[in-house]
Amino acid sequence: MDNNLKLASGSGTTQQELTSMNITEAQLLKLKQIFPEVFTEGLRLDWPKLKLTLGETIDVGKERYGMNWPGKADCFKTIQQPSIAALVPARDESVDFDTTQNLFIEGDNLEVLKLLQKSYLGKVKMIYIDPPYNTGHEFIYPDNYAESLETYLQYTGQTDSDGKKFATNTDTDGRFHSKWLNMMYPRLFLAKNLLKDDGVIFISIDDHEVNNLRSLCNEIFGEENFIAQIIWEKRYGRSNDVKFFSSITDYILLYKKSSALIFLREPREESNNEIYSNPDNDQRGVWTSVSFVSQRTKEERPNLSYTILNPNTNEVFEHPVNSWKYNLEKFNTLSSENRLYWGKDGKQKQPRIKRFLSELPEGLVPVNLWKHQEVGTGEIGTREVDELLGKEVFTYPKPSTLLKKIIKIGSYTDSIILDFFAGSGSIAHAVMQLNAEDGGIRKYICVQIPEPIDEKSEAGKAGFKNIADISKERIRRAGAKIKKEQADKKAKAGTTLFGAEKEESILDLGFKVFKLQASNFKLWNADVEKQPEAIQLALDLHINHIEKAAAQEAILYELLLKSGFVLTTPIEKLTFADKTVYGIENGALLICLEKALTHASIKAMAESGAARVICLDEAFSGENADALKTNAVQIMHSKGVIFRTI
Repeated sequence: MDNNLKLASGSGTTQQELTSMNITEAQLLKLKQIFPEVFTEGLRLDWPKLKLTLGETIDVGKERYGMNWPGKADCFKTIQQPSIAALVPARDESVDFDTTQNLFIEGDNLEVLKLLQKSYLGKVKMIYIDPPYNTGHEFIYPDNYAESLETYLQYTGQTDSDGKKFATNTDTDGRFHSKWLNMMYPRLFLAKNLLKDDGVIFISIDDHEVNNLRSLCNEIFGEENFIAQIIWEKRYGRSNDVKFFSSITDYILLYKKSSALIFLREPREESNNEIYSNPDNDQRGVWTSVSFVSQRTKEERPNLSYTILNPNTNEVFEHPVNSWKYNLEKFNTLSSENRLYWGKDGKQKQPRIKRFLSELPEGLVPVNLWKHQEVGTGEIGTREVDELLGKEVFTYPKPSTLLKKIIKIGSYTDSIILDFFAGSGSIAHAVMQLNAEDGGIRKYICVQIPEPIDEKSEAGKAGFKNIADISKERIRRAGAKIKKEQADKKAKAGTTLFGAEKEESILDLGFKVFKLQASNFKLWNADVEKQPEAIQLALDLHINHIEKAAAQEAILYELLLKSGFVLTTPIEKLTFADKTVYGIENGALLICLEKALTHASIKAMAESGAARVICLDEAFSGENADALKTNAVQIMHSKGVIFRTI
């Protein structure tokens, strides 16, 4: 049995797994679908046979192209280590907990990403992250990545500390870049799994690590899936207090998950339509003109070099240097369909092509230079937070105008959007604001570690204990502000923004809060000292394997997530033979946390039509416990129900 992975099993029942998805196993299963012949027993890979199968495509040289750094091998160990943590609901910190589809998760994003693997695999359309830029003092990391959960629990005061901590990466450290890469690699690897096949990831970064980050993403996502390195004009005034150059731009790297994404478009704003007009009253509507001249020379494109005739003047013309964009046949077609523009007087020597607004595809091709006039600056982002929380509580978050542009390009109106470096909650604010503007039903998942705040800082003086608290409060206040703005618009217009009864059901301004904690279950420790007394003590402690302090709702959500259901899945409270049972996704899964089951309640659950049933091990107690459990297994099996106990 794997160490710390499952509860001890018995009485013929199958134990519910209490760990996150096994990444190694998932990767091997993908490989087995492609190359079943290179596997021996189970999921054991026959490496020599794989090399024979792939032949000369395997690079066996000592020197090979790629990225390497100290600690990279440990990154894979970190990825492969399943999480045994839990996400515990915090209703008192949430807004509209029972109805919202939005999530805010407080915890170390590495552990959280592991826990989301099973339930959110391939469900996220867009990821945006604004990770630490590694400028020498910002980001915190666990000293020992292999003990990230234990480290996190000590860091947040949930367990006694024995010296493990999160530390600051300084530019005087001999492994300055390596530590940043070790922090980023497993997180990006796990994040990729969560993306839909046509999903994309946007990553904000500055000059310090942009080259390393791009190389990292080329390895994880594939160089062929690189889309753009966007330049964002984060400020428009130069600073004279620097030695060499004043930096006024940052970067946003954009990668797609796979070739399933064919194209991207930016929604066309109304202001972009001002260039269209209809001076000749063309029945096809307003149009603008674009050049008919190619950027290629006549020598480069001799087949596109020819003389043309202006039908208005009968004048013949051939461009002296460049070729045309299209061949002669295409020119004649455009001319016959009145799609060529010869100037206001119709006497220009070279035509332009008429492009009709009605015939353009939805949206515009994005460009990789985003100016401050279009998407705002870091100063505007700070001002947005200042207005909600007070001055200097959180400096230089990304402006909502920038994030709304990213969301419009990278997602649909009903997509799930993930940010696992949530900071002040800018992405959540932008999602809610954009939904309010266009009637979308986008959902967000934000993850933020509760990094402590200096009591003497402005945020500390305002009463905030950590960054996660700032983020949650910003989202609450942003939601309240948007709600008021919507109410004001409704009052002014005399109706709702999206229709008489539609607004209330669409605009989701709430969020469920979950916090990373140790599992609610005592997991068997296979490392226990191999002495009879020690083993007996461990067995005695394991008899009641549910932690005493575990709340029933916390247990419920841990089982929900580790059974492959998303955290916003509707939960229905049902009764079967006087026993309380929780119905998940219209009864597809039943979870019973009662501590004393009866034959009648077991039979009722089996006959409910559920595909899966999970019960507590301790629910089978008393003199007839073994007989009752055996009977339960048989009844469930006869009804085709997958039965698990914990």
